[in-house]
Amino acid sequence: MAETGSGDTRPKLLIVDDDHELCSMLVEYLGPEGFATETAGTGPAALDRLMKGTVDLMVLDVMLPELSGFEVLRRIRSTSRMPVIMLTARGEEVDRVVGLEMGADDYLAKPFSPRELVARIRAVLRRMSGDGQQTNGILAWGPLRLDLRARRADVNDHDLELTAAELRILELLVRADTKTVTREELMTQALGRRLLPTDRSLDTHVSNLRRKLMKTTDRVTVQSVRGTGYALALASARAAVGGEGEPHAAHGQTDGFAPDRD
Repeated sequence: MAETGSGDTRPKLLIVDDDHELCSMLVEYLGPEGFATETAGTGPAALDRLMKGTVDLMVLDVMLPELSGFEVLRRIRSTSRMPVIMLTARGEEVDRVVGLEMGADDYLAKPFSPRELVARIRAVLRRMSGDGQQTNGILAWGPLRLDLRARRADVNDHDLELTAAELRILELLVRADTKTVTREELMTQALGRRLLPTDRSLDTHVSNLRRKLMKTTDRVTVQSVRGTGYALALASARAAVGGEGEPHAAHGQTDGFAPDRD
């Protein structure tokens, strides 16, 4: 395992993969890019490393000996929101979807370009730090409260437990109020890359966000706008608790929103 100095202020990465040649190559490549990189060859070794000190981001292979990448991710998410980028086999879309549904922040299919990995790492770390956000850190919308500095969103003090990607998507939707945010805008501003026809990561993140919102409130919904993108809708408190008449949006109409097909 590569060691990092105690006085090193660079972002600390943990590469978890049993391909030792790949790990060595990434350590060599990521150092000049400004990252302090360690490696682990098994799931238990990765979890042991996390017990010893802070890691800013993990790059986690799905296929690991002793403990699968999915199980490692599950255990991490039970206690931490540390960003995780999953490495999946090319063509294994189900692995990508499962990883995102379990709380991974992004994925990259093998074989991949180290340059692309660096771009993904930087995009995820920017979301975590909130770089470039002109705000005092607090956003309120209906029953929602977003504390961007603490990287937390809650409804009536109930933490939604969002990943960095989900929080950034929700932030963009809240800032747009009930206006539509296009899929292209969400991909570039939330996930840090352009929209491709075969990339379903945005849909999976939005589905996760919807599910977490539904657990805590029936007043806020993420609507699909046919062929365009997504928008927030806010039902009145009266409608949400079964007031007479059809539920209505407190901030604009929801007419024209297509049913979700995620």
